[in-house]
Amino acid sequence: MESIKTSSLKTKEQIINDLKGLLVLVNDGKEGYQSASEATESQDLKAFLSQTSGERIVYASELKEHIEAHGGEADNENGGLLGGLHRAWLNVKQAFSSNDDQEILKAITTGERAVIAKYDELIADFADHSDHIKLLTEQRDGVANSLTQIEKRIVQA
Repeated sequence: MESIKTSSLKTKEQIINDLKGLLVLVNDGKEGYQSASEATESQDLKAFLSQTSGERIVYASELKEHIEAHGGEADNENGGLLGGLHRAWLNVKQAFSSNDDQEILKAITTGERAVIAKYDELIADFADHSDHIKLLTEQRDGVANSLTQIEKRIVQA
């Protein structure tokens, strides 16, 4: 388990920026799962990917509420082009052109691991994110659960 940071507290703007960065990744995931569901021919996989995209829509809405509660504007409806973690979801988009379910799922695992890393970073920063730690933890657990299901599908194939 990661240790809790004890450094000086962040400003309200920095906390908002942390949440906005996570929101970008969640929206990237939403779009990635939706695109993946359109790229597969498997009805079972299509249903799973659509459901997971729907979960990311809920996560994004919840994050927006927390951003607004801190006085920020959560205007990101789509993914973003900022930050290194975003690039993980770009790999997912490249895999779609192959229409190979295994390649799509493998690319999604990269995106999901990047999202989990961002959640872990914010959760470890308990002092600054204590008022939304429950939300972050629940969402992180949901992403981890999706990743586990994806990894099982890769092994089963």
